Amino acid sequence: MGRYIQPIFCVSFVFFLLFSVGKMEDDDVRDALVDFMNALGPPRTIQNTTNWGWNTSSDPCTNTWHGVTCDSGNKTVQKIVLEQLSLTGTLDFESLCEETSLLVLSLKFNNLTGDLSPEISNCKKLRHLYLNGNHFSGSLPDSLTGLADLKRIDISNNELDGKLPDMPRITGLLSFLAQNNRFTGQLPNFNYHQLQDFDVSNNDFSGPIPDDTGKFGANSFLGNPNLCGKKLPKACPVKKRKKNLNNILMYSGYAILGLIVLVLVSLLFLKRKEKHEDTKSVDSEKKGVNDSGISSGKNRSEFSITSAENGGVSASLVVLSSPVEAVNGMRFEDLLRAPAELMGRGKHGSLYKVIPTGGIPLVVKRIKDWDISRDEFKKRMQRIDQVKHPKVLPVVAYYCSKQEKLLVYEFQQNGSLFNLLHGSQNGQHFDWGSRLNVACGTAEALAFMHAELQNDGIAHGNIKSSNILFTQDMEVCVSEYGLMVVEDGSQKSNAFNLDVYAFGVILLELLTGKPVQSNGLDLAQWVNSVVKEEWTGEVFDKKLVVEGANEERMVALLQIALKCINGSPDVRPGIGQVAAMIVSLKEEDERSMVSSDP
Repeated sequence: MGRYIQPIFCVSFVFFLLFSVGKMEDDDVRDALVDFMNALGPPRTIQNTTNWGWNTSSDPCTNTWHGVTCDSGNKTVQKIVLEQLSLTGTLDFESLCEETSLLVLSLKFNNLTGDLSPEISNCKKLRHLYLNGNHFSGSLPDSLTGLADLKRIDISNNELDGKLPDMPRITGLLSFLAQNNRFTGQLPNFNYHQLQDFDVSNNDFSGPIPDDTGKFGANSFLGNPNLCGKKLPKACPVKKRKKNLNNILMYSGYAILGLIVLVLVSLLFLKRKEKHEDTKSVDSEKKGVNDSGISSGKNRSEFSITSAENGGVSASLVVLSSPVEAVNGMRFEDLLRAPAELMGRGKHGSLYKVIPTGGIPLVVKRIKDWDISRDEFKKRMQRIDQVKHPKVLPVVAYYCSKQEKLLVYEFQQNGSLFNLLHGSQNGQHFDWGSRLNVACGTAEALAFMHAELQNDGIAHGNIKSSNILFTQDMEVCVSEYGLMVVEDGSQKSNAFNLDVYAFGVILLELLTGKPVQSNGLDLAQWVNSVVKEEWTGEVFDKKLVVEGANEERMVALLQIALKCINGSPDVRPGIGQVAAMIVSLKEEDERSMVSSDP
């Protein structure tokens, strides 16, 4: 009998040890959270309320402590929200961060004092930090920048001082509010394009505002006497620029456009000499044109020059109705002679950045080898100009001759989707929410244009990530609508159908972070092959995975993309259907974000 008792006792003892060790770890977290609360100094009146909790004899999840929210399995604490409770103590990050699953901490509008300790970096999963409306002092710890998942920080209305740490290291940051403190030094170069909320007013920052802060107005920076910038009372001193490679490239662009002018002028002289055109015909061409060279008309103005191809028939830089002020008073020759920078060349033409004297920066698209008559081109441009959508970049003006066609747009300083995804990002992170916004805005713009121009047969024709631009406010702006029709050799495809396919490829770029063509790899073929092998998770951009983007919604967007790139054109959905699906997905994502906020 004794032989059986000994093994049973041993097994029981082992189970006891295992149970005790597992239990001890949970107890450590609970005890640490109680120490954290004691340091906050809660009033006794609050501690005596029903369902207060925060003691070593109860569990924070199963016994529902005040201000605590746990995960769906009631195993780990994910949110601590203790606002307006007259807490008067200090913030013990060392104890708090024993709970490594914490996502949200909000202690706003209390009377907490002391500094913010470096141990905050132990809360590795923290996404939202709200400490505004207290009396915290000292500087922000450098270790704060090690919280890779941090999205929103509000430390406003405290007594914090010193220099800000290297905040751009937090690549997914969406909100930074630090107004009404005592911070000093220069502002770090935040990713202002990605930020949704930003305010550092009423501190003691100095030096220039980084160049790309156009998204936020003066109110976000006022109250810093030594801070300078375009929108502030204090202007920054002008520095002389040294000549470099960029200058050489820019002047090369000048030379190219100057050569175009010389060719046109030479042809003009030869044609005039050959035709011996009567001066009366020249006078008749100028009838109806005012002293500035602009003809009267409600929707457009024409700048008269003599055509090089038509023996004296007037060719024109046609200014469309939107926005006329960009080129008002400028002649065609002025456009060609203006300082220009070659931005890129493609199989359909070249792209130049042009800065007219005293004018705003423009982009000139020079199209070659487009087999379309002058009348057809004119009708096409005028029809497109009649259809307005806030997320479609309008043509400012155009010029059409037998040899070439020029189109003028306002320059968009924040670049393209291609650059954001595949260019040098200086460490910035293009997060899931931003990518979904781009997909939704682009789809809505295309759906509107397709619906309005269906009967005219005018699709975009060349949808790609380099034609998806960003405005000053980082809003999506689809460029070059209707400038080219790209055929894929399929009898069943039409221009609108091809737009859907091309948009599907853009969705794949957003999801994978990979370019359309790279080292012989075709993105659409690669994604199809991976999905076919049931390795769908391998498709997604690793940055999105690390960010913790919702996999279910990423898969849903992938399914929409696969429908768009279906090999059978007749099976592809219309862009209107695609837009509706993405809008629904975005709304679901936003509801999820709201429910996760404190």
